[in-house]
Amino acid sequence: MTPSSPARPSADRPVPPRLWTPEEATARVADLEELLPRLRGWVARLREVHDETHRLAEFWGSDLDAPDHADRELKQRLDAEWQNLTRRLEEAVAGLRKEGIEVKDLDLGTVDFYGREGGEVVFLCWQRGEPRVAFYHPLAGSFRNRRPISEPTRRPNPPARG
Repeated sequence: MTPSSPARPSADRPVPPRLWTPEEATARVADLEELLPRLRGWVARLREVHDETHRLAEFWGSDLDAPDHADRELKQRLDAEWQNLTRRLEEAVAGLRKEGIEVKDLDLGTVDFYGREGGEVVFLCWQRGEPRVAFYHPLAGSFRNRRPISEPTRRPNPPARG
């Protein structure tokens, strides 16, 4: 690599779309508090649709796909709902990923933002209910490895010239 060539991503080091500061990540908390329950609702409905589709398939078997079957229309509606919810969920999560935000656990409401701590790229982590993004963990770590974000080093004001 020459000094002017850009660094290439390696398999062990993802290149995030952006690095967040704790303040920037905290500014997204209100949006996430609104979005995460909606995503959880979609996942819950996907489970219900899956269970109903599975129940129909177990009961009727391949007869369910017959053009004149009584429950064929129900199965088609369930399939369409599955596809719609899956698309919406994937688009929402992909949109967050493009911003450098990773949804780690919808049930717990844990979210990671790519950030920097001590000169290293890390995940700034937040969990639903916390008022601000105040913890981080290594990219290879997890929520249980999180540590408090260090306070920014403040430089004293220069003495006044007089």
